Formats: sequence, C-alpha cells, structure tokens
Amino acid sequence: MYLPIIRFLPHNYTRLIGANGTDAQYLDVLEEPKMPSVEHVEKHFTATAAVRDIVIGMSDGLTVPFALAAGLTGAIASTGIVVTAGLAEIAAGSIAMGLGGYLAAQTDTEHYASELDREYRETVELPEIETEEVAKVFRDYGLSQEQMAPIVSAITSNQKKWVDFMMRFELGLEPPDPTRAGRSAGTIAASYIVGGLIPLASYIMMKNVMDALWVSIGVTLLALFFFGAIKGHYTGVKPLRGGLQTVLVGGLAAAAAFCIARLISK
Repeated sequence: MYLPIIRFLPHNYTRLIGANGTDAQYLDVLEEPKMPSVEHVEKHFTATAAVRDIVIGMSDGLTVPFALAAGLTGAIASTGIVVTAGLAEIAAGSIAMGLGGYLAAQTDTEHYASELDREYRETVELPEIETEEVAKVFRDYGLSQEQMAPIVSAITSNQKKWVDFMMRFELGLEPPDPTRAGRSAGTIAASYIVGGLIPLASYIMMKNVMDALWVSIGVTLLALFFFGAIKGHYTGVKPLRGGLQTVLVGGLAAAAAFCIARLISK
C-alpha cells in the first residue's frame, strides 16, 4: 500500500501527489491563523539631565552676553571694546555656570547618600513603621490587604531591596550617577560659551556698532528659535511650538537685560 506524500504549500490548501507523481488533488484545509510578527519597540527619551544642562547653558549664553553687548553699543562706538567685554563675560559666566552645575549635582549626590543612610537605620530601628510605609504605597494603588501582604513580606525580607524600594517609591530618589557633577559642569560651561559667541559674532566681524547690534538681534532670535525647535524634538514638544516658546522667553529675558544695561550705561 502506497502512502501519498503530503506537501504543504504557502496557501490555504494542501496538494496531494499520487504514486505516479502526476495525479494531484487539492483539499481545502483550515490553517491556524498566524498573528503578524511585529516587534514592539518603545522609544523613550532618557537624557533629561543632559538636555537640562544644555538648556541652562545655552539660554543664559544667548541672553546675557547679548544684553551686555547691546547695552554697551549705545555708550561706546568701538566694537573692539564690546568684543573684549563680551569675551570676558563669557569666560566668567561659563566658569560660574559650570561651577553652579557641579555644586548642584554634588548636592544631589550628598542628599541621596544622607537619605540612604537614614532609610537603612529606620529599617533596623523602626521596622513596623517602615513596613507600613511599604504597604501604603500599594494601598494607594488600590491593592487590598490580602493582595499586598505577600508582596510586602517579600520586599521587607531583604533589607537592600527594602531600602531601595523606599528610596524610589517613598522619597522619589534614584541612585545618582557618580560622574554627573563633572559632566554637568562641562556641559553647562560649553553650552554657555557656544551660546555666548552667537550674539557676539557680529561685533567680531563688523566695525559699525549699530549695524552689529541689528545683526546680533536677528541672529540671536534665529538661534533661540532653532535651539527651541531642537530641544522640542528631543523632549516631545512640536518643534515649531518649542522654537516660538524659546524665542518668546529668551527674547523677553534678553530685552529686559538690554533695557537694564542701557539704563545703567546712561
């Protein structure tokens, strides 16, 4: 007795080939539906600290040197003096801003270490209170006592995980990056220098201070728009909205600083 060979084709039927290889019949078969294989990829922007440092440095760099240069424009007729004063301000400002970023990041690290030490002590000295605080986190999410009991027990059975849970969900603190302080200082300082050279560029290349002022205004506003658009792209805001928002905020800050500088120079 000959058993036919069954070959599966990439269709919704099966072809049966006979003994002589010529006779064939087609039988409809019900194939199990296959779900499309689509890879799910979640894209989240996580470099918020770096973006924050760039925003701080660039926004100050674009506004403060511009206001200084614009304020000096009405008082002196030499672009050389404006450039010298502007470069001095950029140097001092970048150092001050970088130092501020370093101290802020270092403070976050010290604060985390202090809170971590306190949580370790409290899990030993006040275990009942700390256990109740763990339960409260899950209670706020709507879990019943029966549902949360094994979870709370599992968390509090390991002191390291217990303290880590309290740091994250009670205090909202994440372990700081040990290199954060130095990187923050460098990012803010470099961004400040780049931002500060933009409004000062026209004074470097031109001789007439008033012409340099109007070019500086246009270039600074354009730079604020592109900076805001790029920032919006990475932070999920529409580029046009981000650009206009940065122009508005940065423009108002620059205008206020310009008016104050002009009042002082008179």
